[in-house]
Amino acid sequence: MSEEDSELERLKAKRLAEMQKNISIKQEVESDPEPEKEKISETSSRDSLVEVLGFRGLEVLENAESQFPSETKMIIEKLSELIKTGEINKTNESLDGGRLLALFRTVGLNVRMNTKINVEQDGKFVSLSDKFGNKSSSDDDDNGDDER
Repeated sequence: MSEEDSELERLKAKRLAEMQKNISIKQEVESDPEPEKEKISETSSRDSLVEVLGFRGLEVLENAESQFPSETKMIIEKLSELIKTGEINKTNESLDGGRLLALFRTVGLNVRMNTKINVEQDGKFVSLSDKFGNKSSSDDDDNGDDER
């Protein structure tokens, strides 16, 4: 019986240690709200920047965030500090897409943007790739008589 009692005591001690460990981890998580504060400040920094963005600025910001997430986060923080200190005015100045793209490229981040060139054809605007694609197919139709 003493062997069973000692094993039971050992199991009780092991379970007690596990419970204490779980309680301490739970208390650390509850008492450490810094990650939540960091997320809140990050979103509020981004929100304050988005308020200042002008034409196509949000598009440039989203492309930068997807291509360079950590670097863009730092730039967002710095820009929001400039907004809070008043060096960038919300009313007088807006960061349009071109200025924001130039800023990213100045600090060494070559943010790639999707570009589309439209040209006028028969009174309608079509993309340049469609125009080249249609022209080559129409040339084939016109030259159908010249079989070689």
